[in-house]
Amino acid sequence: MFRHDIPFARPGQVVGLFGGSFDPPHQGHVHVTLEAMKAFGLDQVWWLVTPGNPLKDQGPAPLERRLAAAGEVMQHPRVAVTGIETLTGTRATSDTLMELQKLYPGVRFVWLMGADNLAQFHRWKDWRLIMDSVPVGVVARPGDRISARMSPAARIYSKHRIDGQARHLLGRAEAPAWCFVNVPMVHVSSTDLRSRGAWANEVLPE
Repeated sequence: MFRHDIPFARPGQVVGLFGGSFDPPHQGHVHVTLEAMKAFGLDQVWWLVTPGNPLKDQGPAPLERRLAAAGEVMQHPRVAVTGIETLTGTRATSDTLMELQKLYPGVRFVWLMGADNLAQFHRWKDWRLIMDSVPVGVVARPGDRISARMSPAARIYSKHRIDGQARHLLGRAEAPAWCFVNVPMVHVSSTDLRSRGAWANEVLPE
């Protein structure tokens, strides 16, 4: 498990990148990670625990705490928990992707997101650059299916959508390419945990 060091990947491997504040990390994140790994044929998944989310007004809990909690929650030999953006000095996803592609020539990256993020993806900095640079795997979460499929990003890139039945091909596809998959979901969110006070304690519930 990697937390601070740069993870290892060989040229030719397909690595899913799952970015977020993870404030706090929970079993829903784990579930999405494992489902995406299986659906899209990924060799690895890296959690990119961000120093801060530019789309959120209030800052998250300290990075060290979120990294430690993520390492406790996500334990899998093919998943690395990392704060790599503290090393690349980037905050926006588009900038982080550019740096990772420089650091890992030959590695095939896939950006992973929940359907809720696809619904507002057009608000991200240089979102078209992201779509044009790496394949994007979208995993449906409760209540987000319709809004995601009707989003500006989904409409603009509709011709580049890979059918769900061919989802295992996403990692080897040339960008732009994206795929939307429905999976059984875990009904838990970081917002709910914070509102219930679960994140106020050092130990998170299973």
